[in-house]
Amino acid sequence: MSQLVENLEQFVIDVIEGRRAGARAFVLKGFLFVLSLPFKAIVQFRLWLYRKRFKRETSLGCLVISVGNLTVGGTGKTPVVEKFARALHAAGRKVAILSRGYRSEKPFFWKQLRLWLEGRPYRGGTRVVSDGLDVLLDSREAGDEPYMLAKNLPGVVVLTDKDRVRSGRHALDHYQSDTLILDDGLQYLHLKHRIEIVLVDRQSPFGNRHLLPRGTLREPLRNLHRASHVFITKSDGTDNSELIAEIRQHNQKAEIIECAHRLTHVVDMEGQRHELDFLRGRKVGALSGIARPGSFHRLLREHGAQIVEERIFPDHHRFRLAELMGADRRCREAGAEFIVTTEKDFVRFPPNLKLDLPIYYVRLEIEILSGRESWEQLVERIAQPPPLERTPSEFFA
Repeated sequence: MSQLVENLEQFVIDVIEGRRAGARAFVLKGFLFVLSLPFKAIVQFRLWLYRKRFKRETSLGCLVISVGNLTVGGTGKTPVVEKFARALHAAGRKVAILSRGYRSEKPFFWKQLRLWLEGRPYRGGTRVVSDGLDVLLDSREAGDEPYMLAKNLPGVVVLTDKDRVRSGRHALDHYQSDTLILDDGLQYLHLKHRIEIVLVDRQSPFGNRHLLPRGTLREPLRNLHRASHVFITKSDGTDNSELIAEIRQHNQKAEIIECAHRLTHVVDMEGQRHELDFLRGRKVGALSGIARPGSFHRLLREHGAQIVEERIFPDHHRFRLAELMGADRRCREAGAEFIVTTEKDFVRFPPNLKLDLPIYYVRLEIEILSGRESWEQLVERIAQPPPLERTPSEFFA
């Protein structure tokens, strides 16, 4: 059943992004466009309710930084969240990341009991992926992105909960956090944000410019006016003046920072690091289940890899052993020396996986290309004030 749902989901995505033609695709486009009209009305009405104070934001009495986007998936949000959390933690802030935990699974009762005995990482609907010292949940229970953040950010608390106000209070009560990073927070209006960071993907800034479900936009472009900072992600050093001019049509004041996603090294199944030169001239099979696999393939080719086979799965796909064995066979038949995947995909592989071909994942980080001074000033401004001295109970009095 799950495979059928994924196949249907992939067909709809292909239609939205213009990769499918024919009568079925034409009819589906029209149907999705009709659905996008009430979606737009609902989005704007919801914003109006908050703007006119019919619905009120909740303030937790500490700094909240939202990192989000106007589109669904593919903007490279997780590396930006990681870079922010790492910089603020290094500057002395007590950082907690609040994530929704997309496609995570609720632990069975026995697992909940064991986790409770070990430190109560699952209570009141909030899951503690990391308490800043240890990673307490796996990728299946936490979700792939929160698990990655927890694994790569020692000293930073990572929590998942659909109710980010509740998880924020948990961070204040149990970990004395003074800085909350709201992962994918642009549309989460219930928690008051002080800094609103919006990511725009240089490779596909606004998709086909239609709203969901006809396109990938969650909100109309004019809602860019809410951003205090705009990060243009996946830049390649070429001129972004046209994109910046379009952003300025909707937001004259936001700081604009251009950044690139850079591969830093390659990691094997045993956790050993290899320099990027390891890829040069090698025949590889590229395996991924991410929103924009083209960006992954481009990075591999930039570092000299020769991709002889591409195996693409839906975003957030939970890989099964049979699928990976099939991908392994196809890659071997194509002459691949090994399989390369993303870190985000690697955490969704079955444990203790062994295939005929070696498997490696690439580690990716953010590099600021333009607007470095704005970035440094932002981090300094956040880190400058001393942590609030009030106790968590005083925040909610």
